[in-house]
Parts: sequence; C-alpha cells; structure tokens
Amino acid sequence: MISVENLRKEFKLNKEKRKELGTCETMIRVVNDISFECKPGRIFSLLGPNGAGKTTTLRVIASIIKPSAGRVTVAGMDVVENPLGVKQKLGFLTGSTGLYHRLTADEFIKYFADLYNVPKQVFEERKDRLYTLLDMHDFARKRLGQLSTGMKQKVSIVRTIIHDPDVIVFDEPTSGLDVISAANIINLVKDCKAEGKTVLFSSHIMSEVDLLCDDLAIIHRGNLLYSGTMEEYRTNMQSSNLTAEFIRIVNQASA
Repeated sequence: MISVENLRKEFKLNKEKRKELGTCETMIRVVNDISFECKPGRIFSLLGPNGAGKTTTLRVIASIIKPSAGRVTVAGMDVVENPLGVKQKLGFLTGSTGLYHRLTADEFIKYFADLYNVPKQVFEERKDRLYTLLDMHDFARKRLGQLSTGMKQKVSIVRTIIHDPDVIVFDEPTSGLDVISAANIINLVKDCKAEGKTVLFSSHIMSEVDLLCDDLAIIHRGNLLYSGTMEEYRTNMQSSNLTAEFIRIVNQASA
C-alpha cells in the first residue's frame, strides 16, 4: 500500500533560477498538501500535465527525495524514517533511470538482482519468464549502449521488478515501445494486480488508463484536482470521453 498524507514539497531557488522565473521568492512549492491512497490488488493512476508535480510526488514515494511536510508510507514504512526498507519493497520505473552502457542487459539485470539478494535459481526463473514476455532473449548479451530506445525500456522494466516487489510504480512504462511490446507490458501490469501487488501506473495515454486503472488522481500546479475511482470518474464526467474530461478539469483549475 502507498499512503500519501498532506504531502508538500518545496525547492530552494538560486539566483539564476529566480531570474529565469521572474520572482524574488527564494522557495518554490511544487506539491501542495496532496493526499491519496494506492491499495493492494488495485491499479492507481496518477495523472497530470507536464510540470504538475507528478514526477516530484513519485520521487518522494520512492524515497529519492524527502518531503518538505506531510507523511508518505510504502508497505507500512515511512519514506523518511526507513528509506532502505521502502526501497526493498518497491520497484520504481522512471524514464530518467540511468543505464550502464558498458554492461550487457544480462549483466545489468543480474547486478540489480544481486543488490536485492535474489537467490540464483529464483533469479533465473524470473529472468527467463520476463525475457520471454518482452521478447528480450535476442539482445540479452548485447551492451546497453548498442540497444534501441525500446530495448532499453524493456531492460529498465525487468530491472524494476526482478526482485518481485510488493509495491510497483510504473512511470510511462510503454514509452518507446512498439504496439506488441506495449500490449505485453499492459498484461504484465494486469498480472501484478492479480498477484495482489500495489500498482501506481502513470501514463499520458488515456486508453491505457481506461483499460487498467481502478482508481485515479489528477494533479495540476501541485494541487490535487480529483481523486476517486475510475467508475466514479466515468459516471460523473461532463465531457464526451476520458481525455476531454481530463482537459476540462485541468482547464477549469487554470481559469
């Protein structure tokens, strides 16, 4: 489970940044007292336009950065008090994850499995299942620097879940993938739900959100605009489709 309670995050602005933003303020608030819950066996979608504070929120959940105020727990552990415990229980896929280009895909994934103390036999079984699902066997021994964007994304996905975490954050998991690979990722996310895992799924592709998600929240300019079930969202929307309703909610908040 992921619990976010009155999360606030502020960053200090240096002189150059203040000049760029045209402000005299020394601090900028990018997340403003937001709260939501992601429950086991359900898929939660966090949506927001660029600059909404979505990535910052995900990084706090992953214990990469500390909140300025509020409390965030993952699998019952506080991200500030027990960040190592959180990392053991969490798989976090983000587009900004660096890959070691001199390593092969096999070497890179084995490295992360060893970090999580995954037993050798368990590792081989999981790796083979994921490689088959994502069609990775043909480039498993190639250096990461030689791989295409889509291939690198597949490696990042396996790295994220090789330790079989209880809580998984997928940030744009189908980015850079072809239609068949994207469909396989969708099935993988569904499998995670069926296994009772807590899944936070972030995507700009509303058809994926519609297909997968049980609950969702929309944030804009650091503020929570909507939080509820997908069924409630569909029932109460004032627009003709999900994307149009998302745009309406964001534009209404910007007016």
